[in-house]
Amino acid sequence: MQEYRAVQGRDVGSSSGRDLAAAVESRLDRRRFQDHHWSGTFWEYLDICAKDPGVARNAYQRLYDAIMHHGSEKYKVFKKECVRYHFFSDPFDGGADAIFGLDFALVQLVDFLRSAAEGYGTDKRILLLHGPVGSSKSTIARLLKKGAEAYSRTPEGALYSFSWLLDEHCEVSSVSSGSREAVKSHEFACPMHEDPLILIPREAREEVLGRLNAAYKPKHHGGKIRIVGEPDPFCRKVLEDLMRFYDGDWRKVMDHVKVRRIVLSEKDRVGIGTFQPKDEKNQDSTELTGDINYRKIAMYGSDSDPRAFNFDGELNIANRGICEFIEVLKLDVAFLYDLLGASQEHTIKPKKFAQTFIDEVIIGHTNEPEYKRLQSNEMMEAFRDRTIKIDVPYNIRLDDEVRIYQKDFGPERVRGIHLAPHTLEVAAMWAVLSRLEEPKKAGLTPMQKLKLYNGKSIPGFTEDSVRELKEEAPREGMSGISPRYIQDKISNALVSRQAIEDRSINPFMVLNALEEGLSHHSLISDENTKKRYRELLAVVKEEYEDIIKGEVQRAISADEDAIRRLCANYIESVRAYTQKERVKNKYTGRDEEPDERLMRSIEEKIDIPDSRKDDFRQEIMNYIGALSLDGKKFEYNTNARLYRALELKLFEDQRDTIKLKNLVSSVVDDETQKKIDVVKQRLIKNFGYNETSATDVLNYVASIFARGDSKGR
Repeated sequence: MQEYRAVQGRDVGSSSGRDLAAAVESRLDRRRFQDHHWSGTFWEYLDICAKDPGVARNAYQRLYDAIMHHGSEKYKVFKKECVRYHFFSDPFDGGADAIFGLDFALVQLVDFLRSAAEGYGTDKRILLLHGPVGSSKSTIARLLKKGAEAYSRTPEGALYSFSWLLDEHCEVSSVSSGSREAVKSHEFACPMHEDPLILIPREAREEVLGRLNAAYKPKHHGGKIRIVGEPDPFCRKVLEDLMRFYDGDWRKVMDHVKVRRIVLSEKDRVGIGTFQPKDEKNQDSTELTGDINYRKIAMYGSDSDPRAFNFDGELNIANRGICEFIEVLKLDVAFLYDLLGASQEHTIKPKKFAQTFIDEVIIGHTNEPEYKRLQSNEMMEAFRDRTIKIDVPYNIRLDDEVRIYQKDFGPERVRGIHLAPHTLEVAAMWAVLSRLEEPKKAGLTPMQKLKLYNGKSIPGFTEDSVRELKEEAPREGMSGISPRYIQDKISNALVSRQAIEDRSINPFMVLNALEEGLSHHSLISDENTKKRYRELLAVVKEEYEDIIKGEVQRAISADEDAIRRLCANYIESVRAYTQKERVKNKYTGRDEEPDERLMRSIEEKIDIPDSRKDDFRQEIMNYIGALSLDGKKFEYNTNARLYRALELKLFEDQRDTIKLKNLVSSVVDDETQKKIDVVKQRLIKNFGYNETSATDVLNYVASIFARGDSKGR
């Protein structure tokens, strides 16, 4: 004990328990907790409604507003306007479930919700997310649930339900013999989290709604506040018993109502439900609509007494929010019948009770084979007629696909192992290529199509022609390699023996893992498909070689002074050539003809034929003139195309002095080694390599040049 006290009293720089408790308390917002757990009378709730009628919005209006609450931005892609909703970037969990590259599908989803919020009929449909495995269908549903939960915690998204104040047996009993006042000792929550306004008698609703809608100014839609249906069977019985007790005095009945704010929560089963199909033998429709509580039958004397019934099915507890059906088309037919009324009439049928009103967004998701089976099943016409299908394809834009893998394998997630530049990019490149249809346009390769979709300019293609490419392949992205497969193989590469020993992985390690996994890929049995995917891997490797050759070339030719001098000499010759003048040689002092050999050696690097040299040179001079008129100065790197040509020319001039080919041999003289070390440091500083990956890339590119493959990028 004395030893413990000595250690405890020692100054070890650690926090005390009191400090830790203070740290916890500093992160808690007690006022927010009190707001989320507000309770009051029915009359206080009417005051809240009068000030903010939006508290009585239906589930579709609330979900649409939750999405719009986070804002959006418009942009154009291939002359087609699209919207990016920030809601789907997952601001709730720091981007953990962020969706990339599916903006067109998400616009359709938000349009569906907007139509439903307006009351145009889509609120009577099931939203069906359809697409290949791993295309983010579940993630979208999860985001909608998380977003609805988060919005209900905000002042703008506040919503309310109620409890009944009765005696301990949930009975309407007198305070004393002969008294006309009922006991209010115990609280019994509305089992389906209904809005307190549903307790307003039908004959008075029109008047109340008229006043609420007169004050309701929705920010994002034009929908109206509506009170639809009747209370659930439990609340209906209590309401009727109290009305009978008070001889129809509705005001006194409402004194037994305690209104409380609710926060939607999937974990607490408040307003968010999720149903997953199970074995057919174990499926029971009571999981959707609730079941009898056999323990309470003896207390209340009948299995048709709503107090002896658990209204805790997924469709019950999801009232006021969202109910997600995972792999909805795997459900037993009896379950699908329950969804017919739930969608069209907004009612469910609990066992032994009348149709019960629900207010919730029903979302299902399914894959291609299951959907085809639904289409071929004539018995399911009614279900098909009640669904609105939204295709959720794979990404076909490279940058968005890369962002998916950066989320899981970025520097903050992968520590201690260096990912060489382009490691994630080549994996994403192969995944996207597998999803693209073969171009119908002659001379266009799949890799060029990928680059066009990614926003890169290719001579001969305009935005209109790229849009035509997309329109001629409407199902592009609905098949191909799943992001999950890519993530699995990157993970395999990260834990491989070589990665652990070298503390780094490179693109070739990932490409090898992708290729090896094809032989036992669980979803690809067709040998022709596997062959095509292997051919695409070869295309990706060739593209990667071009990329690293370009980077090494730029690292070698990164001498700014040298490239600036080369540019000045070229521009001087071009100016003299276009104006039919001579150039003064600064060394001899004599006037000479423009240096044709220099100009052609640069222009050939970017494939300017001799027949077009005059046009190109005039374009450069016009470009410089236009900059001058705008008050801008021409620099060696101002024109991207000319800059690339200058880089390649300088690389060609310096390559022989560095003797890159000698790297593949073991003998490198000190002077060459110094130059190589400079290039290596440029690769590290400018392109993100480390010592190991920079050495590997230099060696690999050197081997390419050693075998005579000196083709420019």
